[in-house]
Order: sequence, then C-alpha cells, then structure tokens
Amino acid sequence: MSEDIRLGLKTGMIVKVHQKIKETNAKGEEKERIQIFEGIIIGNKHGKEAGATVTVRKISNGVGVEKIFPIHSPVVVKIELVREMKVRSAKAAYLRTSKKKLKEVKKDASGKIKVEKVENIAAKVDTDNTEVLENTENVDEKVEEVKE
Repeated sequence: MSEDIRLGLKTGMIVKVHQKIKETNAKGEEKERIQIFEGIIIGNKHGKEAGATVTVRKISNGVGVEKIFPIHSPVVVKIELVREMKVRSAKAAYLRTSKKKLKEVKKDASGKIKVEKVENIAAKVDTDNTEVLENTENVDEKVEEVKE
C-alpha cells in the first residue's frame, strides 16, 4: 500500500510517515534525506484544514516516542497506511499506559468490516518445562506423561 492517505487518517491506524530531513555535514554542505516514522495514530486535530496535525506514537528500544506531524506540510512527503486497529475513542491517549492488545480491522471482498484479535508476537514462553519432540508419533504418550 503505497498511496498517500492524508485526508482519511483516523485514530488507531498504523501508518508510515515519510518526512524530509535536512542535515549539514562537517564541511557545511546540506544534504536532504527521507526518514520514515512508523507508529500508531493516537490523535488528530483540526480535521482536514490547513493547520491539521496528527500525533503518531511508536515504541523504540523500550521507550515510547511521539511525534506531531502537520499533515499538509511540505516536510511530510507521504503518509501510507500499514494496517488499521480498532480503538475505543477519538483520542487514544490510553494507549500510552495500556498493555492490552488491540483488534485489527479487516475488510473482505464485499467491503464488510471484520474485526480480528491480533496475536501477541512477543509472548513469553516457559522454556524450562517444554520439550522438543523430534517425531510426532509419540505425542499422545508424552502428553499423558506431562499430565501425571
């Protein structure tokens, strides 16, 4: 999905914001590059008018980082949708402290909306009590041994 969705932004969308950044090196030469900031939208202000902004939050190295982007600024090159999550309100400030999983919003071929729970990717597994089975023939016997 590489289309620009500036006017259709909603709270709960996970987006990639492409931002122009000007840097100067030691020689004093200016260099321009595009930096991509990917995160979830936790709020937007002023709708579609010229001064509209959107607040995007992501977790970087265990630290929450929020950036406020002016939607119609020439510094913001493109905003693209990664996926859409279901949120409870227009301002999702509760995501700063909440540990709950969000539900993903998907649309089927007919355009109907389906809501599916997102799996926890970083699930903690107790590796001390797990045993890797090489063949699957003795699975029932191993399960009975564990139950006893």
